[in-house]
Amino acid sequence: MKIIEIKNLKKTYEDNSIPVHAVNGVSLSIEEGEFTAIVGPSGSGKTTLLNIIGGLDDASEGTVTINGVEINRLSSRKLTDFRMNNIGFVFQAYNLIPVFTAKENVEFVMHLQGAKKEHREARATELLKAVGLGEMMDRRPSKLSGGQQQRVAVARALASKPKFVLADEPTANLDSKSTENLLDIMEQLNKEEKITFIFSTHDQRVVNKARRVVTLEDGKIKSDITKS
Repeated sequence: MKIIEIKNLKKTYEDNSIPVHAVNGVSLSIEEGEFTAIVGPSGSGKTTLLNIIGGLDDASEGTVTINGVEINRLSSRKLTDFRMNNIGFVFQAYNLIPVFTAKENVEFVMHLQGAKKEHREARATELLKAVGLGEMMDRRPSKLSGGQQQRVAVARALASKPKFVLADEPTANLDSKSTENLLDIMEQLNKEEKITFIFSTHDQRVVNKARRVVTLEDGKIKSDITKS
């Protein structure tokens, strides 16, 4: 089943009055349960494409349809609600709330959704144990390593049981062991909970794990390969 349908997507910026086509006519479908890497050199449009899919940036032209909803047409408030209930985000910079513990960070989206305290606490505990941080859930981000903070970010992205997760360079700041652990966790969650993962990445280790690799160049799809 198609979970994301992108048609003729374009994003154009002005740079000293010269138009720059960050995304230039991209059409792409993502099936439920995919584990997809979007790759390409710096400036190829990877992050811009992910941000448009996630409703964090507006397209200049084209459409993004998620579960039958054309998100370009949603009001700002409805788009915020849609993101909160359908999309999990993992950012390169983690974006954890520094005054919250790991557990409170994971609970935060569920709190915004109005989930009961008992449910929030149980779900956060379950996810932090799943990512190997069961004994560190009461620590604040400053007391966690980069790899541990990224695992908290993954747990937070999954807390609301999103339809899919967008991960922008999730391993960029991690060492080899942390990267391997994080990818194993994501792959396991993909297989067991059928959560769709879409990565933008330069990391060959992510590409090796991905079952589909979409290569961008100058804002266009250069190749789209599904591994056998």
